[in-house]
Amino acid sequence: MGTLGYAAMFEQFHPTDLLRWSRIAEENGFTSVMASDHFHPWTPEQGQSAFVWSWLGALGATTSLRFGTGVTPPGFRYHPAIIAQGAATLEAMYPGRFWLGLGAGEALNEHIVGRYWPEAPVRLRILMESIEVIRKLFTGKKVKYSGGHIRLESARLYTLPENPPPIYVATAGPIQSKRTGKFCDGIITVGAADEKIRMLLGRFEEGAREAGKDPAAMPKMVQLHVSWAGSQREAEEQAVREWPNGGMPFPKADIRNPEDFQAMARRVTVEDFKNRVLISADLDEHLEHIQHYIDLGFDEVYVHNVGRNQEEFIRAYGERVAPELRWPEG
Repeated sequence: MGTLGYAAMFEQFHPTDLLRWSRIAEENGFTSVMASDHFHPWTPEQGQSAFVWSWLGALGATTSLRFGTGVTPPGFRYHPAIIAQGAATLEAMYPGRFWLGLGAGEALNEHIVGRYWPEAPVRLRILMESIEVIRKLFTGKKVKYSGGHIRLESARLYTLPENPPPIYVATAGPIQSKRTGKFCDGIITVGAADEKIRMLLGRFEEGAREAGKDPAAMPKMVQLHVSWAGSQREAEEQAVREWPNGGMPFPKADIRNPEDFQAMARRVTVEDFKNRVLISADLDEHLEHIQHYIDLGFDEVYVHNVGRNQEEFIRAYGERVAPELRWPEG
């Protein structure tokens, strides 16, 4: 049985509201939560930027959901040793429920530490070194590490879970997809054209097989952004108002400030969301959209409704979408 997950967007909503909505999601057929890790919202109007790691413990204590970060970037705001400590603590408290989602990050959140913001290939090398450090710390042994970008001096985790949490990596390119299959436990990506999705999953599986792993046993996660409301007009208006970054057809990793996204948002129209965000008031279209990604090979689908109508969206999906999804056997 696959996973229909709720995407808790910390750049958009207050953490207290997200905790309540996650509990409602559990009551309505969602079985996992992917929580974003932002320091800034995309635009000032989105209005929030709570610290997700404070919240994850509360989620674990008040639900029985699986949960993880979607995604945390190591090497800038966080040294990987701190991420390893936080992840080990959550898995020790909630065995079998926490997964660690990692990614290369965006300047929007990471430039705040005042370091040079590196080019994409360097960011990926920082990510892979960080994963190596986190893996070593999960062994419970004393670790020293001196890489090209990450250093660690005589560190050891004393609070450890029985089994380390799995590490899933966000990726959108072929080289990183293969690395993810080879060195990590699962892949996270976002909705894209079918050809790109098939390529990403194919490279991920290739890397897994090269490492002697069974790709069929490794989670494949996708986060889908949708705009659902009571009418088509409302769905279109809230997409442009609440999530204009979803309609920006260019790389965003090097843009530093919410105000810069705000300026670019003035040029975003409903047409810009095509093939990026499903905008529809028809729940049958939403069911078809989610099912399509399951059929492409994803066993965990996390849905973010861009509107402020979160409770209505959760209940509507619980009634009309979750029960009708067809997951592969086994």
